[in-house]
Amino acid sequence: MKVLVTGGAGYIGSVMCEVLLQHGHEVVVFDNLSQGHRAAVPKEAIWVEGDLASAETIRSTIEAHRPAAVMHFAARSLVGESMASPLLYLRDNVVNGLNLIDACVAGGVERFILSSTANLFGMPGDQLIAEDSPVAPGSPYGESKWALERALHWISQTHDLRYASLRYFNAAGATERRGEDHHPETHLIPLVLQVAAGRRDSITIFGDDYATPDGTCIRDYIHVLDLADAHLLALQGLERGNCVYNLGNGQGYSVRQVIETARAVTGADIPAQIGLRRSGDPARLVASSDRIRKELGWAPQFARLEEIVASAWRWHQRHPEGYAD
Repeated sequence: MKVLVTGGAGYIGSVMCEVLLQHGHEVVVFDNLSQGHRAAVPKEAIWVEGDLASAETIRSTIEAHRPAAVMHFAARSLVGESMASPLLYLRDNVVNGLNLIDACVAGGVERFILSSTANLFGMPGDQLIAEDSPVAPGSPYGESKWALERALHWISQTHDLRYASLRYFNAAGATERRGEDHHPETHLIPLVLQVAAGRRDSITIFGDDYATPDGTCIRDYIHVLDLADAHLLALQGLERGNCVYNLGNGQGYSVRQVIETARAVTGADIPAQIGLRRSGDPARLVASSDRIRKELGWAPQFARLEEIVASAWRWHQRHPEGYAD
């Protein structure tokens, strides 16, 4: 089918475009390049440079290309930045997302997949996080995604638009062609690999006094290709109706474990220093993905942290300047 991918020049969006094309779908990429890279967009995809802030532009794009489905990745996504500038996130993510949903309804799009977040769950404690865990967004970023989930719920009740909300935990890793290149970079694995590559002096561990085995925060890392596979399954699963899924490996790794794994993969020393805790950081965020495993048969192919880090390291070695190479 023809799929419109917003944010298709970004990290996860560009990998999704690659995988969609490999499976025989037509792809239309809609991106304003505020965070993405034109070089990340597959050459086989139709390219539209545009901003979701313009309701007219996204509506005319959907009218011109008539996609059967939309995958919505375009968003501001830095938790810390959202705490400093909440209105920026609530305005851009929510209003722009509503512009897109409105255009989908007007253009007769029947399937919508939302890139959502584990940040919906705030401070969940030590239990695995399931889809029915209490929602208490941990930031304005998380709140903006929850607002779009609720909007899709109500639109699906009143219009012929089925939706899937896919709540990512920590996306990481790379394909042979596409990897993580953010400016500024805030994600742990690429930051650690920058140290290994000599582009950064050390990595800072934000707090080592959490109630975890080694005192550092624990997170669930999921390979970007496993995320893409979940999107493909959800795209077909929408034939049966709306769905909401958490996406993670169900295995948590501490900050220290990530650093040690990167040392083993790269052979580099990777100096680390202890910094202050960051406000709002939960000690542990680990997903239960039982629902999507049971309902759609999804199973991560890259469950080991070593595989995830190694794929990212290979990409960074081939592209030391990211997409500027």
